[in-house]
Amino acid sequence: GWARVRRAWRMLRLGWRRSVAPRIERLVAAGTQGYPPKVRRRLRILNVMAYLIAVSTLGYAIQHSFLDFSTYWPLVVINLSLVVLALLVPLAHPIHETAGGLLIAGAEFAALSAFTYFLGRDAGIQLQFFVGAAAPFVIFGLERLALTLVIVIISLALHLAAWFAFPPETARLKVDADMIASLYVTAAVTTAGLIAAIVFYAFRQAERAEAETEALLRNILPDGVVSRLKAAPDAPIADSFEAVSVLFSDLKGFVPLAKSLGAEGTVALLNELIRAFDALAARHGVEKIKTIGDAYMAVSGVPEPVPDHAPRLAAMALDMLETTASIAERRGVKLEIRIGIAAGPVMAGVIGRQKFSYDVWGDTVNLAARLESHGVPGRVHVSDTFRTALDGPFLCSRRGVMDIKGAGQRETWFLDGRAAP
Repeated sequence: GWARVRRAWRMLRLGWRRSVAPRIERLVAAGTQGYPPKVRRRLRILNVMAYLIAVSTLGYAIQHSFLDFSTYWPLVVINLSLVVLALLVPLAHPIHETAGGLLIAGAEFAALSAFTYFLGRDAGIQLQFFVGAAAPFVIFGLERLALTLVIVIISLALHLAAWFAFPPETARLKVDADMIASLYVTAAVTTAGLIAAIVFYAFRQAERAEAETEALLRNILPDGVVSRLKAAPDAPIADSFEAVSVLFSDLKGFVPLAKSLGAEGTVALLNELIRAFDALAARHGVEKIKTIGDAYMAVSGVPEPVPDHAPRLAAMALDMLETTASIAERRGVKLEIRIGIAAGPVMAGVIGRQKFSYDVWGDTVNLAARLESHGVPGRVHVSDTFRTALDGPFLCSRRGVMDIKGAGQRETWFLDGRAAP
């Protein structure tokens, strides 16, 4: 019994996602193509509002037709006209970003005024003018504040005019008290429902936009740094770390390889390689800092200090060698990667104002870069401080003392692999 119900529910949800949801999404996005994301979000909200108006108004037209068409035919005609105009809103977007909003505002103002003229103010139709006090802020945005305020003022003026100009005795349609009460309740519910739906969808779009922005920001900066920036946007972010491991990698002979592959092939190869390295960084708890061409830089122990910074980066470096060899074999190209790693103190922080980045610097960073440039293709060249910090199941072989520019005489090692259990 319950298994069948759950299976039926899963099938229903699957059918919704595959067939119904895409169609609804196309309706919501109708006419918004070609606009910037911010404008597109506003137009999507307007489309939803127009569809809600069309559906609710069509319901009123059907209701009035069944009640007494001979009496309510003016209301049926007005409702059906409003349905048509609401459905034309997405077609107005390509004309101008404000065209759809002005169309629905004009149609609503005219229709509500006509309804009040026929039914009188006791029917409560004029309550729906309050939708015009909320919707323009969502539809036109603060960029067009003057237009928004004009719509709001017109809405208020029409509401007041409807109250004073159409007392009950001036109603053109003679409707009994129960019907008037029903119309008032319907108008109040519709007004509240439309305002709630507009505000809900607007907040949902805003939250989605904020989530997308934050996700993009977290792809550029470490999570902890993003949280600090959100808490204090203008505060400088600069930290010192005493025990960090820094990795640099580079591909040998990449320039001639790129010439042979062409632009599209080069980008495809680099994209696959860097994506694979990014996945390794996430798996080993290492922070990617940046890429410059085919060069890759990562740090372990920043921005959150960790005691096992060296083993993490060692494991990632060995996996990078295997990943590079695997991609080279699959693509039928020759890829040889050099990797250099050093351990020690660094400074880190967010630099720049436009296109800012999180970066690290210091002697340890310079040494890691030199170890990479003095390295051997297919091997991991590490400093003595990094080998000492490893303290784990890794094998190293001594390369010897090297004269490294900017660092002097340094003993260096090769990271050969993982030790047997």
